[in-house]
Amino acid sequence: MNQAEEYTKPIGLDVGTSRIVVARSAEGGRYQYDAQLNGFLILPYSRLAKSLLERENVFHEVKGSEIVVAGNDAQKFAEIFHAETRRPMLEGVLNPHEPHGMAVLRAIIARLLGKAAVEGQKVYFSVPAPVPNEKNGIAYHEASIREILGELGYDGTSIEEGLAVVFGELGTSNYTGIGISCGSGVCNVCLAVLSVPVISFSVPKAGDFIDSQAALVTGELATRMRVEKERSFHLNGLTSDRVQNALNVYYGEMIDTLVGMLKSHIAATQRLPKLDQSIPLVLSGGSVLPNGFLDRFAKALEAADFPIRLSDVRLSSDALNSTARGALMAALC
Repeated sequence: MNQAEEYTKPIGLDVGTSRIVVARSAEGGRYQYDAQLNGFLILPYSRLAKSLLERENVFHEVKGSEIVVAGNDAQKFAEIFHAETRRPMLEGVLNPHEPHGMAVLRAIIARLLGKAAVEGQKVYFSVPAPVPNEKNGIAYHEASIREILGELGYDGTSIEEGLAVVFGELGTSNYTGIGISCGSGVCNVCLAVLSVPVISFSVPKAGDFIDSQAALVTGELATRMRVEKERSFHLNGLTSDRVQNALNVYYGEMIDTLVGMLKSHIAATQRLPKLDQSIPLVLSGGSVLPNGFLDRFAKALEAADFPIRLSDVRLSSDALNSTARGALMAALC
């Protein structure tokens, strides 16, 4: 019996556009995480290819005349063949233009979770907050994730991603503050007071926006932009490198848009709870990882004359797992 089958406690599940992360509680107040890339690559079917993939234990499924390579293995093959991975999700929800989307998402979640150890085992899973003035299929996406979990024997409950960051990062401030998750599809924002969300929204300019725009102006693949960000990018102004310059420009646009929308939402919120003390703001998600991000974000806050006093602006110490951990903590409450 594997660990997923033996584990009977609640589970946190971060269903991100780029990565899917599972959080489980472990001994000594620690957490255990498992993750897979939320992507896939299509290879033409042949018996030899299928046999070789099975021999190498590559995560794949045969679909008629195609072999769908999914999860972390898809990224490896994309780099080998200089190809783009395809995504089951777009801007935080199921991609309506991707026919393999639901099947791949089901396969990745099933691989990470396995069957429920007990019928009705609790799973809290992340969903994006609405993008202001846009319709993006959140209700359908949420119902689809709940259906997948139900098929595996779990009882699924959704939690907005920004609120999950609050649960995962702001326990010492009584779950009062601003949680922001900058992922691939969207940036999720939540201002909560005593764990109750007061402002919650998402911004469609996030990691994928940076990758696609930088790829457009440099003539490179978006996959290469993503790899460049993760390996060597430093958010420190313009340089002699055109790829670094493009990433700097679009990172700046993402940050300025995020800060501007947060300020405008706070200004437009009627009956905002009275905050007698300054509150913390924490940033998480893969898009906050480049060196220099926190300094650039702090400068944007200062330039915007932010309307709420902040006691602390910091990065999560475990930015890639913050949402899954927060979802797990909510499930344990």
